[in-house]
Amino acid sequence: MKKLKIILEMIKFEHTVFALPFAFIGAVLGSLLIEGRWPELTDWIWITLAMVGARSAAMSLNRLIDAKIDKANPRTKDRAIPAGLLSRLETVMFIVGSFALLFVSAFQLNLLAVYLLPLAVFFLVFYSYTKRFTWLCHIFLGITIGLAPLGGWVGATGTLTWEAIMLFIAVALWTAGFDVIYATQDADYDKDVKLFSIPSFFGITKALKFARGFHIISFVAMLSLFFITPLSWLYLIGILIVGTIMVYEHSLVSPQDLSKVNVAFFTMNGIISMVMLAFTIGDLLL
Repeated sequence: MKKLKIILEMIKFEHTVFALPFAFIGAVLGSLLIEGRWPELTDWIWITLAMVGARSAAMSLNRLIDAKIDKANPRTKDRAIPAGLLSRLETVMFIVGSFALLFVSAFQLNLLAVYLLPLAVFFLVFYSYTKRFTWLCHIFLGITIGLAPLGGWVGATGTLTWEAIMLFIAVALWTAGFDVIYATQDADYDKDVKLFSIPSFFGITKALKFARGFHIISFVAMLSLFFITPLSWLYLIGILIVGTIMVYEHSLVSPQDLSKVNVAFFTMNGIISMVMLAFTIGDLLL
């Protein structure tokens, strides 16, 4: 149990709140739009397990791949692997088990979910390497998290539509935006050790402008779903609340004061994902 607790802390299991609600949104919206029904109970179960497997594998891989970097960074030196709380072998075993859960879950859903597995695995592995050679690493993380609503949509319907792509864009750029904010904490360190990020490459002032730009486009993509799907007034209210939270999130950080980065990163975005889920499901129940 102690090792399991360390693993859950290592992968920040509580951060599942960012992606899982959007996987459920994709599943519900896709099922109602394409098939005129709500997802089956088995769809809910296997989509949830697939998400748990995918995110657990991705975060564990990230910690394993970045172990040396984390050990040298004062902010991250106490993470499980550099601190010696978990061995590399234990981490690899957990990664293998997580990928196995993802694969089994996909095979329980439909053929399209299986066919798209290689693409999902590629991004789950690749994004951890991107900060070594491009400041677009935030976009790659966004793409990876954006696969959550696509996965939910595909898992429940076995199809992929433009509405699903728009939801993917919204989540991908929302993620990229808050990841830029989070990366401001390591701007100086990343620059010193030649790691790439928007804050280290462009400076914190411009980085926060990038984050705002990503979130503006994300908001527009979320809003567009109001016009291209059966979603109605309750969803629109939810989107306006999300937009307000985004504005507040950006008010919490400035080049002169980054003390509230964690509040802006975790608390505000956790609220955004839950608001999106609640108002989308509520709208579809009307």
